[in-house]
Amino acid sequence: MKKTLTLCALSAALALAFAPVTAAAQAPAGKVAGVVADQAEKQLDKLADDYYEAQARHDPVGATQNGDNRFDDKLGITISPKLRAQQFARYEGFLKRLHAIKRDNLDRGAQINYDILEYELKTLLTFKRFPEHLLPIDQMGSMPVTLANFAGGEGPQALTTPKQYRAYLSRLNQLPAWIDQAIANMREGMRTGVVLQRAAMTSALPQFQKLASKTPESNIFYTPVKKMPATFSAKDKQELTAAYRATISKKLMPSLAKLTAFLEKEYLPATRTSTGIDGLPNGKEWYQANVAAQTTTSLTPEQIHATGLKEVARIQQEYGIVGPKMGYTGPASGLPTWVAAQEKYRPFKTEQEVIDVYRKLDGVLREKLPALFTLMPKAPLDLRLEPELSRATASDHYTAPAADGSRPGVFWSVVNDPKDYGSTGMVTLFLHEGQPGHHFHIALLQEMDLPKFRKFGGNNAFTEGWALYAETLGKEMGLFGKPEDYFGHLNDEMLRAVRLVVDTGMHSKGWTREQSIQYMRDTLGYTEAVARSETERYMVWPGQALGYKIGSLKISELRQKATAALGPKFSLPKFHEIVLEDGTVPLSLLEAKVQRWIEKESGK
Repeated sequence: MKKTLTLCALSAALALAFAPVTAAAQAPAGKVAGVVADQAEKQLDKLADDYYEAQARHDPVGATQNGDNRFDDKLGITISPKLRAQQFARYEGFLKRLHAIKRDNLDRGAQINYDILEYELKTLLTFKRFPEHLLPIDQMGSMPVTLANFAGGEGPQALTTPKQYRAYLSRLNQLPAWIDQAIANMREGMRTGVVLQRAAMTSALPQFQKLASKTPESNIFYTPVKKMPATFSAKDKQELTAAYRATISKKLMPSLAKLTAFLEKEYLPATRTSTGIDGLPNGKEWYQANVAAQTTTSLTPEQIHATGLKEVARIQQEYGIVGPKMGYTGPASGLPTWVAAQEKYRPFKTEQEVIDVYRKLDGVLREKLPALFTLMPKAPLDLRLEPELSRATASDHYTAPAADGSRPGVFWSVVNDPKDYGSTGMVTLFLHEGQPGHHFHIALLQEMDLPKFRKFGGNNAFTEGWALYAETLGKEMGLFGKPEDYFGHLNDEMLRAVRLVVDTGMHSKGWTREQSIQYMRDTLGYTEAVARSETERYMVWPGQALGYKIGSLKISELRQKATAALGPKFSLPKFHEIVLEDGTVPLSLLEAKVQRWIEKESGK
C-alpha cells in the first residue's frame, strides 16, 4: 500500500446554513436542534461524497483496484506535478469545508466519519512537501506493470465485454503520456537528488525488459485479443483486434522501449547507494510522515525499533520452549531453518488434502467463535483453491463478499505443489486471512452504512493489526495444542516483529541493505534470495510494513487495559464488538473509543 488514505468535501454556503435557522426560529428547541443536526449531517455526507469522487477521478486506476469500475477507461496521471498540486489544493479546500461544520451538531456515527475524514485529510496534507512523484517506478509497482497485470482480465479490471475491452484499450492509449511524465519526473529527481536505490532499480529493470516484444502479438498487452470471448460478434472481434495491434505497435512498443533504455542507460547510473529514505533530502521528516500514516500513531522510529527488538527477544524465548517439543535441540534462532527442512511438516500429496485441512479447521471455528463474538458478519465464508492461472504469483489471501450478498467472502489457498505446502502455519494463516481475521472485519464493513471513502479506504494499522491480533485468539480457543501449530503462530509473529526492526533500522538508524538481509536470515531462517526480496520491498515502501505489528500490539494493549479496569465486568465478546462495530478507524480513535467504553462500564 504505497499510497494511503482519502477524504472529504463540505457544505453549500451561508444561505443554506442561514435559511433553516430563520425558519426554525419559532420552532421548539428540540425541533430546532433536530433541524440543525440534520443540516450538519447532510453537509458532511455531501463533503464525504465530494471527497471520494475527487479521489476516484484523480486516481481512476486506484478506483478500479478498489472495486469502483466507473472510470475503467481513464488512466489518471497522478504523478503530474500540476495535477498533484491541484489535488493537494482540493484537500485543503475539503478541510476548510469540514471545519465549517460544527462537529457537536452531529450524532455519534457522523462524528466518527468527521473525525476520520479530518484525520485522513491532515495526514494526506503532510505529504505535500515531499516529492513522492519523483519516484514513480520501483520493483513493487508502476503504472506499466499494473496495466500489464490487468491484461489477463483476472484482476480488478474485467475483460468480458466489448465495452470493457475498449475501456482497457483506452488506458493503453494513455500509457505513453504517463511514461513521458515518469521520465521527466525521474530526470528532475536526478537533478535534485531524489532517486531510487540502485539495488531496487536493478530488481525493477527485468520487469520492464519483459514488457518489450518484437511483435505486437507477442506483447503482454495483446493478451486480451488472444483471450477474446467467442461470444463477441465478428465485427467486434475484427475492430478490437486491429485496434489493439495498432496501439501496441505504434504507441506502446516505442514508448516502452524508450522507458527501458532510459532506465538502463541514464537512470540506473544515477541511482543512489544509500539504503534508507533518510538518504534523500528531508528524508528523516519524510520517513516520520510515513510512519505516522502507516501506524496511525505518533510513535517515533526509535520507539518502534525498540519495540521490535523486544518482540523478537520474546518470541525467541518461546522458540526455546516449543523447539524441544518438536524434537529440536539447537539454538532458538535456528528453529525456523530446522522446521523448514523437516519433511514431516510437508505431509500433503494432493490439493484436496490441503483444502480439507482448512475445511475441518473452519468447522471447528464455527463452533468456537460464538463464545468470543456477538458481532459476526452475515456473509458466509467460502474456502477455495486459487485458480491455476494465477497460482505462480499469488499467495494465500482473502477477498471480500459482494455488498449485495451475491458473492461470499473467500479464503483462497494457493497450492502450487502440494508436496511443498507446509502444514505448520495453516492454523494461524486461516485465523488471519479467514475467520475471525479479515472476514470478520471486512465482511462486517461491507454490511455497514458508511460513506464510500470509508468503505474503499482505511488503514493498514487497523486492517492488518486486527488480522494479526485474530491469530492470537487461536491460543485461547485451544487451536495451538500441537507444538508445530504454535510454532507456526510464533513464526508469523516473528516476521511482523522483524519488520519493525529492519524497516526502522534502514530508514532511520543507518542500517545497510546487507545488514537487513543478514538480520532476516538470522532471525527468520530465510534464504538469501527471500531475505533480499523482503528487504528491498521495505526499502521502497518506507513504513508500510510497520502497521501490522503496531496495530496488533495496540489492540492487545487495549484488551489488557479493559480487563484490568473492568475486572469481572469485562466481556471479551463485547470488547471485540467495540473494536469492530464502527469499521476501520485510526488507532488513536480506537483507543479513545475503548476508553469511553471502559468508563461507561465502570460507572466513572
